[in-house]
Amino acid sequence: MEDLPGIVITGASGRMGQMLIKTVVDSDKARLVGVVERAGHDWVGRDVGEAMGGAALGVTVTDQPLDAFAKAQAVIDFTAPAATIEFAKLAAQARAVHVIGTTGMTNEDIAKLDPCARHAVIVRAGNMSLGVNLLTVLTRKVAEALDEDFDIEIIEAHHHHKVDAPSGTALMLGEAAAEGRGVKLADVADRGRDGITGARKRGDIGFTAIRGGDIVGEHDVLFAAAGERIVLRHLATDRSIFARGALKAALWGQDKKPGQYDMLDVLGL
Repeated sequence: MEDLPGIVITGASGRMGQMLIKTVVDSDKARLVGVVERAGHDWVGRDVGEAMGGAALGVTVTDQPLDAFAKAQAVIDFTAPAATIEFAKLAAQARAVHVIGTTGMTNEDIAKLDPCARHAVIVRAGNMSLGVNLLTVLTRKVAEALDEDFDIEIIEAHHHHKVDAPSGTALMLGEAAAEGRGVKLADVADRGRDGITGARKRGDIGFTAIRGGDIVGEHDVLFAAAGERIVLRHLATDRSIFARGALKAALWGQDKKPGQYDMLDVLGL
């Protein structure tokens, strides 16, 4: 086991954090060497397995990320933008692969990762699942094949706890559609309609966000023209797909040169 890549999970108490911990512990290709929570959290100082309500795992929750990262070959991070930026700096110091599944990051946030990527591998994606990344490729190809007679709408649905909208996946799909059209998403995105908005602008890429219940993640890319529609769809029913993808990215990055990568690189798409 000691020769397997050591993984640290940040945001250990969150739903994705706990899923990531279980995924690494159950894997025969990696080992859990650290878990991180914010200072003051009641999990800090406890064995993470016991904190999750199960058997002890021999890994204590810490609020000192650099100490944890120094023992690891990779960090998997599904937290919040401000935390992710700080973790990126520390992962770069530790020369650990930093897998980022954090959503809600602005262009300014993402630009702050550039200096870190000069020293370590960063794999960042709005969605870590194989299916969604295939959907991204298909979206780009369909958008490239169809002209602006086809309106593009991206409809996403998530659980009522999600704090950002549109989802990172929806924006990733929007970027793919814009790339297929040969335009910048920032110039054509329509992210909110309310009241008397006027007719839909030709060439815009629209977004609709649905929040409710315990929906894990649903994404539709709609291409609608007069008399016909094409719908590309991905439904996630278990968030373990994101954890498995993130672990795959952490392992893939072990022999790569410093730089920024995404799941399309990991999957060879």
